[in-house]
Amino acid sequence: MKKLSGVSVSPGIVIGKHFLYRGNELQDIPRYAIVKTQIDSEWRRFLTAVLAAAADVRDLYDKAVREMSKEKAAIFEAHLMMLEDTEFQGQIKDRLFADQENIEWIVWDITRGITAKMLTSPDAYFRERAVDIADISRRLMHKLLGIKDFSLADLDEDIILVAHDLLPSEVLAMNKDRVKGIAMDMGGQTSHTAILARAFGIPAVLGLSTITKEVNAGDILALDGSAGQVIINPTKASLLRHEDALKLWRRNRNKLLAAVELPAETRDARRVSLKANIGLPEEAATVLRYGAEGIGLYRSEFLFLTSGQAAEEEQQYQAYSTVLKAMGNKPVTIRTLDVGGDKVSPNAQPPSDDKNPLLGWRAIRMCLALPDLFKTQLRAILRASVYGNVKIMFPMISGIEELEQALAIVEEAKAECRQKKQRFARKIEVGTMIEIPSAALSADILARKSDFFSIGTNDLLQYTLAVDRGNEKVSYLAQPFHPAVLRLLKQTIDAAHERGIKAAMCGELAGTPFAAPVLLGLGLDEFSMTASSIPQVKQVIRGVTFEDCRALAEKALANTSYKQTETLVKAWMAEHNGV
Repeated sequence: MKKLSGVSVSPGIVIGKHFLYRGNELQDIPRYAIVKTQIDSEWRRFLTAVLAAAADVRDLYDKAVREMSKEKAAIFEAHLMMLEDTEFQGQIKDRLFADQENIEWIVWDITRGITAKMLTSPDAYFRERAVDIADISRRLMHKLLGIKDFSLADLDEDIILVAHDLLPSEVLAMNKDRVKGIAMDMGGQTSHTAILARAFGIPAVLGLSTITKEVNAGDILALDGSAGQVIINPTKASLLRHEDALKLWRRNRNKLLAAVELPAETRDARRVSLKANIGLPEEAATVLRYGAEGIGLYRSEFLFLTSGQAAEEEQQYQAYSTVLKAMGNKPVTIRTLDVGGDKVSPNAQPPSDDKNPLLGWRAIRMCLALPDLFKTQLRAILRASVYGNVKIMFPMISGIEELEQALAIVEEAKAECRQKKQRFARKIEVGTMIEIPSAALSADILARKSDFFSIGTNDLLQYTLAVDRGNEKVSYLAQPFHPAVLRLLKQTIDAAHERGIKAAMCGELAGTPFAAPVLLGLGLDEFSMTASSIPQVKQVIRGVTFEDCRALAEKALANTSYKQTETLVKAWMAEHNGV
């Protein structure tokens, strides 16, 4: 028996046989010189391969639209754009004439170089887009070399899919009735595989590093997508525990889902709001089944990342309208663009000396520097506001100056809509995301110009504790119960309440049941999380009293280490029957 730990990206427990998918890996790529008279025929071979590959991608696009939505199908629209990109084709042609080598090698060498450059980017989002280039490269190479793809659509038995990495086209094409779980060496929360696994409801653990090297023919796997763990060949006792856990998970899930209509209210009548985080428009239709009272974080950057360039105003307007219509009168908070310039368009590149993009030109900083891009998004949100209850939220605000500039651009966008006689809601709340220590420490100042706060704990932990969450050597230091973090949370919540506005949280901490009593005791008004986490967090809230939680939070704030607080909360939860 061997236990591997990775990244939990899609919840659920599954036990069964594995299928090791090597993909359609290319082994030796032929490389040979050609004479000048062969250049034209090699170029024609390339153009024929592009046409054939594009036809396959169009078929995948149509399949994606049928099975999911146009938004998810945009992944393959982006692939088509890359295949037909004149700059990419020009680069291939220039190398062909300059080097006079066979077209397979040139395509392989150029796409390999592009992928390597993307993978070395310090920005996780950009690194994960390298898989799209790999998908296109593999497709072209197979056409040029006459290799017939093996399709995961041909799976004819229930399996747990094990792979080093999966391309978006492979995930879409696979027989989803047969794939009961996914375990991968690569990948993270924002990879296409993670997004699609969640959309299909397939338990998945990514970032396992070595699982493809650890498994052997005939091995049985126990995959826990909620805990981010995979056990290879569990012992009989371990297998029984997982089977029991699976039965319990199903019972608990059904029990929790049966209570979705109940309010998130403590036993002494303290009411809070539980909302969902989404990244794609079609997710809005599913969050309601988990009892979401609205959307507390709509990550609008996915509209930009899937195509690799700035989304047009109409495309954004349609996406925002879809979400608002699906949610009815329930509030929808749209976070304005929160990416680095290298993931938007060639005209929005970060400075070449931006050595640390986490502290560099990104999010609100980029938007303020590119007001036309920013106003395009704001106009789309304003126009869509007539279909529901929309709120706007600015990410990575570090001080009042940035907030005032952003608010001024909102007014400019409103003026442009009026000039074009485009309707928008009369009252739209505009809030500040608190994710930088300077914002938390000056929350009383920011509250004067904010209609609400939403605390982004993922970055707040990273910036407060100087911890790169993507670095496995230091990620253990990202402790949400660290005294400094708790004090910043308390200071932010108190500053909001003193100004008469609500304090929400949209970071991962908000969806952690173990943390719910402390957050409740600190006075948090709204929790926003992955929709599937809502029932469990609600169960915790309904099983406690606010007064007990407030006393717990006071003790936590008095502690001098996160370990003390973890011990305190564990004992408190046990005393309250695990709520």
